[in-house]
Amino acid sequence: MQKVLVENFTDGTTLITINRPERRNAICGETALMLQKAFVDFERSPTQKAAVLTGAGNEAFSGGADTGNFPELWRCIPTVGFETTKPIVSAVGGWCVGGALVLSMMCDLTVAAENAKFSYPEARLGFTGGLIAGLAARIPHKIAMEMMLLCRVLDPQRAYAIGLVNEVVPTGQQVPVALKMAREMAEFSPLVLKTLKHFVTEGVLAQGPSEQSGRAQRTLHEVKESEDAEEARLAVKEKRKAAFKGR
Repeated sequence: MQKVLVENFTDGTTLITINRPERRNAICGETALMLQKAFVDFERSPTQKAAVLTGAGNEAFSGGADTGNFPELWRCIPTVGFETTKPIVSAVGGWCVGGALVLSMMCDLTVAAENAKFSYPEARLGFTGGLIAGLAARIPHKIAMEMMLLCRVLDPQRAYAIGLVNEVVPTGQQVPVALKMAREMAEFSPLVLKTLKHFVTEGVLAQGPSEQSGRAQRTLHEVKESEDAEEARLAVKEKRKAAFKGR
């Protein structure tokens, strides 16, 4: 079964679905790479203007990182694992845990179902990637620390009250409502949306150490996997001067 589903609609919206309901949509290594590719393709598309990210079913948006097949989670996080200038809306139903909370918080807008539950239990489990630090730049500091240090679960009403989500809707309506938001933005000026998102992402929101590290890793991977890198390897093997193309 395909772990990530992508639907591109003619109205300029894209729906990206984590499709592992049997594992509460946990993000394994392959899923992270597939999400990264889906977002990169969306960003490069000349026709798609706004995206919605969700999880299959209503039981869980995602249970976070798959501890049986641990991913490079940074790869699928907006602004960290890929460039993002277009708006992304997360549609959360059921559990949104650990790395999935990071994934949702890094989206621009969030619609939560009435059964949504937001949790970051890593202090209890004994590991963390540190990207969650950005939560303190998006909601009140003390509540962010409550979620991180006490591992408290937030229901959708409190998440709405503190600004973690934009709307709370009946369970099962989170994706239609998120797509409605995306369709609205698809009709707006892409240049204005891009500019405002860039100003907020690069000039307003703080970037924690793990976020900076993830961005650095992305840049280094782009160099390592580039045509120029392959040309350099061939040039050494063939004992000639490399002809670089800057890509």
